[in-house]
Amino acid sequence: MASRRAPIAGRYTAEEVALAARNRGMPLEALRHELTPAGLHYLLIHFDIPEADAATWRLQVRGLFDRPLSIGLGEIQQLPPTTLRVTMECAGNGRGQLAPRYPSVPWLEEGVSTADWTGVRLAKLLQAAALSPRAEEIVFHGADRGFDAGVEHHFARSLAVPQALRAEVLVAYAMNGAPLPPQHGAPLRLVVPRWYGMASVKWLQAIEAVERPFDGFQQARGYHFRRRAE
Repeated sequence: MASRRAPIAGRYTAEEVALAARNRGMPLEALRHELTPAGLHYLLIHFDIPEADAATWRLQVRGLFDRPLSIGLGEIQQLPPTTLRVTMECAGNGRGQLAPRYPSVPWLEEGVSTADWTGVRLAKLLQAAALSPRAEEIVFHGADRGFDAGVEHHFARSLAVPQALRAEVLVAYAMNGAPLPPQHGAPLRLVVPRWYGMASVKWLQAIEAVERPFDGFQQARGYHFRRRAE
């Protein structure tokens, strides 16, 4: 297993500059808007934006379900819609002020924005697929794939079943009244209010119910609670 990247001090690295060019923060003057325009909403993309055809995209609902689903965007859009206004913040907001800092996007305070997200309640899909009582967590798999700390993987995160069943968790297909832009996860993404943004998996291609805690890279290593101070 690859070792953890060490904190650094001094000038920003070429990697950090490249990440900052791809992943923009929200200009703080945009706080004057009750709703952040899509083009000003903060953006963090771990890997390349995957190619996605909305006409053929299908969301797989698999694992510990009695009635697994394969459902297209058009079918999801026929379900009763819900729109929620959500303020989302990156877990790395303020990281640029740390000394020494972890090599990543060198944000100060601009990794936060507010948008109206429209989609179907995740709980409705889990109920339609008949979630098994044996399931402990729900894993959300994105289509984006790349390397982090030398480990190649698809971006994926999980929620405990009670958290996933909250009525406010959405599988979203629209942002601020328009279809999701590619950089914000088109054609489908998860939106998890009251969590840091990493939980809101973009380019959502599969929802998997599992019977033990998920130990994927972005769950266990990329984002995690420290057991001790470092």
